[in-house]
Amino acid sequence: MDYRIIKAPTAGVSSILQRRIDMSAKLDVKSFEAIGLMQGKLCDMVFAADIAEKASGVTVVDVRGNCPQNLVMIAVFGDTASVETAMKKISEEIEHQKVIFRANPK
Repeated sequence: MDYRIIKAPTAGVSSILQRRIDMSAKLDVKSFEAIGLMQGKLCDMVFAADIAEKASGVTVVDVRGNCPQNLVMIAVFGDTASVETAMKKISEEIEHQKVIFRANPK
């Protein structure tokens, strides 16, 4: 899983993301202070979205793309502190799950 945090995104970055998210989300990307981007397997991204929304007051959306490796990208929008908190919590929970599965292989 790859992830990045963009603090104070430029108008160009906001425009790229605005075009790649579902219009029904009715989200003004330019209104957010920070954006967290994560890319990985669908099951990991759904899990990550749930963690992010529960960890802090962020908005999570699917970012459309065309990836031959079947990877999915999500964007976590909010103020800088909330995005950083959400991304950190996602990282911790994903690592925790890996430890549990390594300790209890089936």
